[in-house]
Amino acid sequence: MLSRSRFNPAPGLIDFWNEFRKPNPYRWPILGVSAIPAMLILGWALSQTHFKEPERPRVTYITSFAEDRTIDEIIASNLENQEIKELRAAKQAEIAKAKRDAYMALGAATGLDVKEMARKADERRAAEEAAAEAERAEQREHFAKLPAASESAAP
Repeated sequence: MLSRSRFNPAPGLIDFWNEFRKPNPYRWPILGVSAIPAMLILGWALSQTHFKEPERPRVTYITSFAEDRTIDEIIASNLENQEIKELRAAKQAEIAKAKRDAYMALGAATGLDVKEMARKADERRAAEEAAAEAERAEQREHFAKLPAASESAAP
């Protein structure tokens, strides 16, 4: 398709190559001078920096709670959410155990020492849980030292 087009660059490139191959003492300086405008334009264009204005944040307020909720309703809602959270965690733990069992069966079938790998994984998991518990204890201590909201609001 391109060869039948009048915009075919192949004859021009072939003609350029034929002329460039001829022994001419000025061919390299001419090529260098010819490349300068393109290099200047590219250098100028690449040095430009344009920043897009950041998109304005969209603030969404939680409007699903009634404003006149009682403490008992809040506690009941929190307990219900905690139960859902615990059910999800139990389901995730069950799925993780099934995955571990499948990988242990695969490892045993391929001749790996799955008991040693499981021991190392349990040690790593226990260390991560201990670090997370230490972080939570540190946060509890930090928040215990802060004054209560009623104390900080008093004049």
